[in-house]
Amino acid sequence: MSKFEQDTAVIQTSDNQWQAKLHKGWRIGAVPNGGYVLSIIGRALSEALVHGDPMVINAFYLAPTVLGDAEISIEPLRSSRNTSHATARLTQDGELKVLATAVYTDLDTLSGPSWVGKERPEFPRFEDCEIGADSGLEFRQNVDLRLLDGVEVFQGGEPSGSGEFRGWIRHKDGANPDPISLLMFADAFPPPAFSVVGLVGWVPTVELTVQVRAKPAPGPVQARLYSRHATNGVVEEDGEYWDSEGRLVAISRQTAKVRIPRSA
Repeated sequence: MSKFEQDTAVIQTSDNQWQAKLHKGWRIGAVPNGGYVLSIIGRALSEALVHGDPMVINAFYLAPTVLGDAEISIEPLRSSRNTSHATARLTQDGELKVLATAVYTDLDTLSGPSWVGKERPEFPRFEDCEIGADSGLEFRQNVDLRLLDGVEVFQGGEPSGSGEFRGWIRHKDGANPDPISLLMFADAFPPPAFSVVGLVGWVPTVELTVQVRAKPAPGPVQARLYSRHATNGVVEEDGEYWDSEGRLVAISRQTAKVRIPRSA
């Protein structure tokens, strides 16, 4: 069992109730990464519902999570031949921390037309990309992130102004990705706002939506995360994720706040 599987494991305690534990090694500062938390919720949903693969999951982060025990309550809403709908609530010490709504399916049975309006960008190989942004973060103990560009802002340089980060991502222990991994990968890259305003504050997640399109092939995942607008401190982050065979396996959109200290 991989480190990611161990640290996102859940145990059913009663009907529609699951127990989880938020582990060290996945924090950004003092707070567990939002994608890591979402993957724990996603795993509980995959075990609770008729269909085991996330197709769409939308989460609102009401309060910061902490290390330790968490309870996940799942309310199945509807199940048909192809999809299951549900809501999930993650609480700690009786406080609601994350509220999620999800649609699950069997990704292997999806069929229908495919269309690409924007081709996958060409990247250098995983091994040829930079080893690093935010390498001092605890989160990087478990996530191997290689940036193609924008590294200078993490090395004391000026931000590029691109509003974008591109690169590769994989589990640090080399475990192959799965659909639950994609929920975590969708919140693993540095906020694109750092390439605009620099490392002068923090960018907490308000809401995160992940659409999973296919099960990823073994190997690292290629990603592009970008923002196009920041308005009064609110920014969107759009993500695109391709597996090692070049297939689009997930897209994401996140709402976040750009918080800059008053003294900056």
